Amino acid sequence: MDTLMDIGMVGMAVMGSNLALNMADKGYEVACYNYTPDLTEKVLRENPHEHLHGFYDLESFVQSLEKPRRIMFMIMAGTPVDSMIEKLQPLLEPGDMILDGGNSYFEDTRRRHELLQKSGIHYFGVGISGGESGARRGPCIMPGGDLAAYERIRPIYESIAAKAGHDICCTYIGADGAGHYVKMVHNGIEYADMQLIVESYLLLKYAGGYNNHQLADIFHQWNQGELRSFLIEITADILAEDDETGGQLLDKIVDSAGQKGTGRWTSIEALKQGVNTSMITAACNARVMSNLQAERTTLKQVLSASLTKVSVPDGFIELVRQSLYLGKIAAYAQGFSLYQAAAAHYGWNLDFGKIASIFRAGCIIRADFLEKITAAYREEPQLKNLLQAEFFTEKVKNSLPALRQVVAQAVQSGIPIPALSCGLEYIEALRGTPLGANLIQAQRDYFGAHTFERVDQNGSFHHAWKKNF
Repeated sequence: MDTLMDIGMVGMAVMGSNLALNMADKGYEVACYNYTPDLTEKVLRENPHEHLHGFYDLESFVQSLEKPRRIMFMIMAGTPVDSMIEKLQPLLEPGDMILDGGNSYFEDTRRRHELLQKSGIHYFGVGISGGESGARRGPCIMPGGDLAAYERIRPIYESIAAKAGHDICCTYIGADGAGHYVKMVHNGIEYADMQLIVESYLLLKYAGGYNNHQLADIFHQWNQGELRSFLIEITADILAEDDETGGQLLDKIVDSAGQKGTGRWTSIEALKQGVNTSMITAACNARVMSNLQAERTTLKQVLSASLTKVSVPDGFIELVRQSLYLGKIAAYAQGFSLYQAAAAHYGWNLDFGKIASIFRAGCIIRADFLEKITAAYREEPQLKNLLQAEFFTEKVKNSLPALRQVVAQAVQSGIPIPALSCGLEYIEALRGTPLGANLIQAQRDYFGAHTFERVDQNGSFHHAWKKNF
């Protein structure tokens, strides 16, 4: 073949093949490679395209690429990425680029970036969100790596990315692992967002008494207003879906959900950085609990798990809607607080407004709500906490009574709502209400002489505590 390829795609599963087709649609010559040749053959057979070209050994794949080479990975994170780097590295030259579009752990990305930098090879961690349809029609793209080298991939990524109005949902994030870090926290926010929707569904179904078709109408109506988002939209569709065997399909699905690790990574990283992401952690733990099928079945009988019938207040649907919206605000506030801590810790110059802006289309958490976050950070780029922005402050003031009432309703009814509860606790704590940390300081000083601070004097103090009882 005389024509050199613009970019190479390693990994021809769902995401890799759809991204490759997206690039080919934009006129780029795309070389395709998969470690199992049959998958490459299948993709080319089912999707014949003049700009899509299959290669069946790494050497010919690499030789087909225009220099400096651009090679994108869409393969399983972890060992497979390291293995592919090891195979490719002897075939590459200084100036070539490897672009990892999988959900790699950001510390792995930082390690690989440093390793390949020694050979003059540019390694990028590229967050990709949007699922199968996003990859094919326009994902949200979060590239992190060397800024100067980014210019060589920018035209391709910007051409395939989603558009929010006239804005492109792709932007350079920062050095080494910044792109994968932003994607990781994006996924953590996604966990919390999904859990908040689940809890709203549980409240309306089991406390409010609404059936699935009524709930579908409620969520559809919510999607016409300030809650409009991809996740609310698909939830309405799911609730309306009938099963071929009768009844609603949702009621036939097992009450258990898996997770791939990004939400858990977010929680662990938040603990390291000293940032409260309790809602993301709650969402991860909810999935953990959902997998305890045997224990839940046993304890349902032992602990008599029937729900308590408690009358719901007037306007319950609106109370739940306000609570869901306020919960979303708290979840994003937690996620963006972690971005701020990471920027300081890792030396990344993260543009929080731009990050919010590219989330507006293409990705799973895309929502009208992100327009408000984008505006808040554009007005005050170093905003300490999202709740301090005037729009969100007013929302908290107006909707906090609803959230308190809904959480109380859930507790009285026996409905677990970990994310909404954590959201309420987060907001209440930030409002300056007493947290009892003065007693914790005293306890630590009592048993470990860790000292304490006083409100009336400067410095650290230790007290000779007496045993009074």
